[in-house]
Amino acid sequence: MSCRLQNALLYGIIDLGYVKPEDISERTTQLLEGGVDILQLRAKNHAAEDIKIWAEQILPLCREANIPFIVNDFPDIAKEVGADGVHIGQEDGSLASVRKIVGEGMIVGRSTHNPEQAKAALMEGFDYIGFGPIFPTPTKKGRPAIGLQNIDEVQKSVGSEITMFCIGGIKPDNLGTVLNAGAKRVVIVSGILTADNPTSATESVKKQLTE
Repeated sequence: MSCRLQNALLYGIIDLGYVKPEDISERTTQLLEGGVDILQLRAKNHAAEDIKIWAEQILPLCREANIPFIVNDFPDIAKEVGADGVHIGQEDGSLASVRKIVGEGMIVGRSTHNPEQAKAALMEGFDYIGFGPIFPTPTKKGRPAIGLQNIDEVQKSVGSEITMFCIGGIKPDNLGTVLNAGAKRVVIVSGILTADNPTSATESVKKQLTE
């Protein structure tokens, strides 16, 4: 799975802010069929027991597609369900504290919001980083957008060593601008999840990334 991570271009998220619980399996299948290279479950402000149930729904679908499955925020749930990885924010502790829970074999990613945090994540030993939010996004209320200006620098200094995904307000219609700024890999959330046809939207984004 670490090899799949290194080759990943499009990071998808099943975000319960956009997906109803009863639609999780359907939306997961649509994103996998569309070509996401990695998939995360993000369920802010939901009970841990519900997140575990949803993770157990998504995991076998990702396994069948041979796509890494990441749990956001909850290392204990990631370990319990047998996920491939866990993603944590800046305020969620150290890599060492997560490794004590999940062990050495699991993918661990970190959210970063400026070049200094990105370099610190590299030095600490994270497997990948999310860098953003590039544009304003309702999934990160209260966090200002960081803009495009540091993408190329961080991609060259950090993204050449570990996998780097630009994230935050990226949609199919502004993806070209992000790629022109130096991005190689992206996370797209609402731009895919709210599309009339999430599978086709995913396919379109993936084509743009590979071209």
